[in-house]
Amino acid sequence: MARILLVEDDRLIGTMVRMNLEQEGHEVDWREDGHTGKEAIESGDFDVMLLDITMPGPSGIELAQIARLRGLVTPIVMLTARDDTSTKVEALDSGADDYLAKPFDMAEMLARVRAQLRRAGGRSA
Repeated sequence: MARILLVEDDRLIGTMVRMNLEQEGHEVDWREDGHTGKEAIESGDFDVMLLDITMPGPSGIELAQIARLRGLVTPIVMLTARDDTSTKVEALDSGADDYLAKPFDMAEMLARVRAQLRRAGGRSA
């Protein structure tokens, strides 16, 4: 079981992602805005972070930068509707390890999480 931080302001997407991750046996800490996401990053210990880019408060890009400035090496996957090349480059350069554009297939999202856990030596890889 991995401990996963999900920062997503869309309730439907957040519910579906959390439900699918929990069905795989993971523990999910879901935050619905950048402010509470930042608090979780600063106080939590996660195996993977799934961050939306556009949301109230700090963006997912800003959250990735905060995590990296704190020295965290936790894998970060961006989940976002923004799929233009410049945003992808900005997200990856900010510290994200992977990028998944909405709408996405849940099976693909789960496979990407498993891949990040394997690379990081996660508990449930």
